[in-house]
Amino acid sequence: MFKLKISGGKLMSKNKKVLCLTIVGLLLFSMNVSAINISQNMEQNEIEDYTDPIDNCMVITSTQENEDIDPLVDLEVTVTIKEIRALDRIDFIGKPDFYLKVFINDIVNKSKTWRNQKYINESWSTTADVNDTDENVSIIIQLWDSFLFRNKLCDLSGNNEFFKHKRDIELTYNLKTGHWTGDDFIYPYFAWSDFSGYGRLNGCDDNSIYQRDRDCLVLFDITQNDYDGDGIPYWTEVNVYGTDPEVNDTGRDDDGDGVPIEWEHKWGNLIWYNWHEDNWEFYFYYHPFIAEDHDHLDPDNDGLDNIEEYLMSQWGSDPFRKDIFVELDQMEAGPNGEPASELGDGAKDLLRDAFDRQNIVLHIDDGCMGGGEWIPFEEELNRSELPQTYRDYFLHGDENNWRKGVFHYGLVIYWGTWAGFVFNTNDSYGGAFQISSRRVDDKHKIPGVKRRDIVYAGVYMHELGHTLQINIPGGHEQYDSLLLTMISLWKWRPYKSCMNYEYTYNLVDYSDGSRGRNDHDDWSNLDLSAFQIDVPD
Repeated sequence: MFKLKISGGKLMSKNKKVLCLTIVGLLLFSMNVSAINISQNMEQNEIEDYTDPIDNCMVITSTQENEDIDPLVDLEVTVTIKEIRALDRIDFIGKPDFYLKVFINDIVNKSKTWRNQKYINESWSTTADVNDTDENVSIIIQLWDSFLFRNKLCDLSGNNEFFKHKRDIELTYNLKTGHWTGDDFIYPYFAWSDFSGYGRLNGCDDNSIYQRDRDCLVLFDITQNDYDGDGIPYWTEVNVYGTDPEVNDTGRDDDGDGVPIEWEHKWGNLIWYNWHEDNWEFYFYYHPFIAEDHDHLDPDNDGLDNIEEYLMSQWGSDPFRKDIFVELDQMEAGPNGEPASELGDGAKDLLRDAFDRQNIVLHIDDGCMGGGEWIPFEEELNRSELPQTYRDYFLHGDENNWRKGVFHYGLVIYWGTWAGFVFNTNDSYGGAFQISSRRVDDKHKIPGVKRRDIVYAGVYMHELGHTLQINIPGGHEQYDSLLLTMISLWKWRPYKSCMNYEYTYNLVDYSDGSRGRNDHDDWSNLDLSAFQIDVPD
């Protein structure tokens, strides 16, 4: 072993110089190997083949003319909060008492207080008159919890290098295009995108998913009044699209690319502040009069092309943030007192929270999106019978049903001969699975609705995980020997995922791979498009 001694600031021997050069060489070699690995990973993800859509798009530089931006109306801006969700424990006792503060050009608007509620689906909005000659409007969104004598600011922010403990949201809304930027923004290239999505704020974005940091989720929108009601501002209609600002253009698809003008306007342009030139720039990368290949564009790589994203936009789909849609069909109660096989609202919230924290939005169609049926009771549906259920209640007899490539299909039935499994549909589709309430109920010996929700959500998430290509051995080995079974369970204890049988009935989460050997990073390796291919027998 070499020892280095320093005297008068110089190395004492020539050998030690050689050692230092050797160490430097090893470091450079290590860095080169890392670079090779990174390059290989990029090739696997086809990153090098993906070009930034704004490289060759239409760019317009905004100038401050001090003229009326919209001569047809007196401009007002409305901030609408669509939903609030607590992704963390907010209070030590009970559920949070949420209220909002929204600042529009420094004028504060405060909402009512929603008492003792973790999830708020009630919409709330506030409107303010703005200067018709100033294109930019400053907006700040704060979510508060009223707690005894000390109200607490909840976390909606991803922070940044300058503000490590930032919790509120600061935005700049542009009256010329109807878009905003700042702590929430739109960008079409995944390397620079806002992973929580446009109009979606997530306090977990500061990597505090497994820490208590009062993380919350808020869905919102910002709009302005518009004479013809199509949501496209006067300035953009006149100066960019050349459409009539007094005629509602909703539904127009002049370029015939499969999506209408209002969708391309909302998702197809962004605003950018050019610090070098000290001006605002507008980038139009989906232009309603220039056809784009929306049938093959999938910028967020969630398996839904832009046309499918448009079809699902009424239910919150975002083309630049990952979405998973699942049709949930459930079985009615039986004639001899068998309870309805139902995934309760509490279980659905647990499932959604787990995905929300990772900026993947799980949409469960329990009847709210045109699917989600109650199927007649049958005491047993085995593997050979389930494909017919899939054809009858998911496809409705239409082998080309458009939902097949968009929705996973997750059944809750009374008994399918096992607690849950992914089943072959005899079709080019791999997103079908079932869980059996008779077996799952046996696993929830501790009474209480909360415990039942955890058990059902854990099993449902486990089977959904298989359709997302989580297929690793952890916790799945089956042994006749109790000793070997115990050894296997001990071996895979670090893999804290509902995919691990040791945790399936107690945990509603996948693992992030942070627990060392024998753990697995489920979340980073999900394949959201895997369900669109054949399922092996």
